[in-house]
Amino acid sequence: MGKSARLPAIDLLRGIVIVLMALDHTRDFFAATPFDPMDLAQTSPGWYWTRWITNLCAPTFVLLAGVSAFLRQQKAGVADNSRYLLGRGAMLVVLECTWISFSWQFGYNVLILQVIWALGMGMIFLSALIWLPRTLVAVIAAALILPHNLLDALHGPTSGILFKAWHQGGFLPLGEGFGAAFAYPLMPWVGLMAAGYAMGPVFLWQAEKRQRFLWISVAALLLVFVGLRFGNIYGDPDAWSEQAKGGVYSFLSFMRVHKYPPSLLYLCSTLGISLAILAVLDKYVKQRVPVLSLFGRAPLFFYCVHIALIHALAWVYMGWRYDYHPSFVGRGQKLPDGYEPTLLACYTAWAVIIAIMFVLTTAWTRWRDARAAAITSPAPAAGSV
Repeated sequence: MGKSARLPAIDLLRGIVIVLMALDHTRDFFAATPFDPMDLAQTSPGWYWTRWITNLCAPTFVLLAGVSAFLRQQKAGVADNSRYLLGRGAMLVVLECTWISFSWQFGYNVLILQVIWALGMGMIFLSALIWLPRTLVAVIAAALILPHNLLDALHGPTSGILFKAWHQGGFLPLGEGFGAAFAYPLMPWVGLMAAGYAMGPVFLWQAEKRQRFLWISVAALLLVFVGLRFGNIYGDPDAWSEQAKGGVYSFLSFMRVHKYPPSLLYLCSTLGISLAILAVLDKYVKQRVPVLSLFGRAPLFFYCVHIALIHALAWVYMGWRYDYHPSFVGRGQKLPDGYEPTLLACYTAWAVIIAIMFVLTTAWTRWRDARAAAITSPAPAAGSV
């Protein structure tokens, strides 16, 4: 099988979006707002962009997971890669339903099915798709992504579990005081992972050709976004409009695209930006960058640890300061008297979380790499000292 070099730009981009992801989750616990930061009637530009920039995370994770699956296949082959994707995907789904759901709540009131669920199910689907010709995988990806907003009209309170899991999303009661929240319905995410797999060969091309393709993709994605969004033609269930507060808020309305499930225009705007960043990194960064590359090489460890860490620290701080214990599923509850969310608290806590995660991830990767080296090292010859 052919070999594929690991591109520093991929790890670095993954590290960037991991850090942004931590910002969003820190805001959830340390700076919960009594309003949606994307609600133009109540938000400010600072709160809005703090929330909006984190939209880059999930699409980038899922696309790069598809790319990584293709690159792995160049060394492992189709059969081994299919088994790996199936097992890895199942493991991610179990993680989402157990430790990660617990970390959000410090309990098991709700199975919170978010990006790890989408990644896991995407890998399970991809384990079957990779047996097909890559061109057909690309067609399937387009068929799952491009027309999926046509199904928005079918959303309703009586939708069944399969439609909620596949497209609509929402809460599904499963018993007294227990249920599942389909935050990441699968249809567009499965399509996006298949799209990442289909574009995998791009990352085996010579750098100049690869970068040219990335910039063409960026231009196409952003032109589609602006063209469809400007006329409110197609691709998002929420139309934008001129705002009485002025041009800044009109622009915020233009950029406020639907994430749950991710609309076509959501994917166009976020991936257009992410691929632009990737193209710049690919051209100018030829080696690892401290902190960001570290996180990019251990994304699952970071994800599994950081939610519980943020929740635990917020539990202690908010309990001491306000006698209030935040929970991800309790964001609708009444906030304590005297509490006022501030961006300063949000960003300060974020910096502390990143510093702690740097220490923990460094220790983890050293242990992991040492263990891998010990496993692969040849046994000493007989009679050697």
